[in-house]
Amino acid sequence: METKTTLIWTVDKNNPDQNVIDRAAQIIKNGGLVAFPTETVYGLGANGLDGTAVAGIYRAKGRPSDNPLILHVADFAMAETLSAGLPPVAGMLMDKFWPGPLTLVVPRANHIPGQVTGGLDTVGIRMPSHPVALALIKAAGVPIAAPSANRSGRPSPTRAAHVQADLQGRIDAILDGGPTGVGLESTVLDVSGEQPVILRPGGVTYEQLADLLPRVTIDPSILGKKLSRDQAPRSPGMKYTHYAPAAPLTLFEGEPARVVQAIARRAAEQLARGKKVGILAFEENAPYYPQGAVILTMGQQKNPATAANMLFALLRQFDRLKVEVILAEGLEPKGIGLAIMNRLRRAAGEIVQL
Repeated sequence: METKTTLIWTVDKNNPDQNVIDRAAQIIKNGGLVAFPTETVYGLGANGLDGTAVAGIYRAKGRPSDNPLILHVADFAMAETLSAGLPPVAGMLMDKFWPGPLTLVVPRANHIPGQVTGGLDTVGIRMPSHPVALALIKAAGVPIAAPSANRSGRPSPTRAAHVQADLQGRIDAILDGGPTGVGLESTVLDVSGEQPVILRPGGVTYEQLADLLPRVTIDPSILGKKLSRDQAPRSPGMKYTHYAPAAPLTLFEGEPARVVQAIARRAAEQLARGKKVGILAFEENAPYYPQGAVILTMGQQKNPATAANMLFALLRQFDRLKVEVILAEGLEPKGIGLAIMNRLRRAAGEIVQL
């Protein structure tokens, strides 16, 4: 695709310069692409009501055209204009979790371009809590369609430098608001049918939703069932390979002590073959792995929120260190652990069950 000059503006996370925000908003209004921070990851934004502009997102990312996008809004009133009719449960969830990392899939309004929805009769909507994101949407005056601001299939960006590494010369501007908070994309909850279904786990956990929605279920794709080639994904992150580092990643799942033993054995074997081995581990397990491996830690097992925040940055760090093999510890898929395991399973070329 044609190379363009990508502007990079540093903005204060809590008090962004309105002049900079207005310049970025004008790019959105003119049909351009702006990467911006949210509380989850950096998003790549375009005018969500302009099909031509939205098509530019797919080109810049190399994203499959049937993979739907999420519309980001600045207030409840904007959200209401995007649905053919918000289900009553949607209002309750908006009151509880917005602004925040929860996307609601609802019946789409007719004026939403098909490029946003991947041809579906539903649309995902969320209100981010990040001050920069909210300021940009308000200044643009339109819902902003925004997937993660990375090349398709790569680990999602949690820093502006990650966006720059993937999309420099392919987009118009980057708003650098520093590191993101949650570190994983939003939870996607489909409330368009009779029973709410989690299509992608994220910062709002299954347990939090189940407290309000006793009949909420988890889509089988989250737990490993793959969609067929002709099935349309109802949410980002359901069908295609995502979040993958350059080196092949093997995920080890099961009882923690057995996981550590298995990774240590595999690492020793690969090191003996002359491979540069990377290990993604919790702090308490790092001493048990062989010297010579590149060990990156994601906090302690008792605090999985730290792992969520660090995951994508660590996968990108393995790329910079040019490891040839990555061996990753799994964790219990409860709370935010479900979202972490979903991302690791999507990134893994091999999953070892112990």
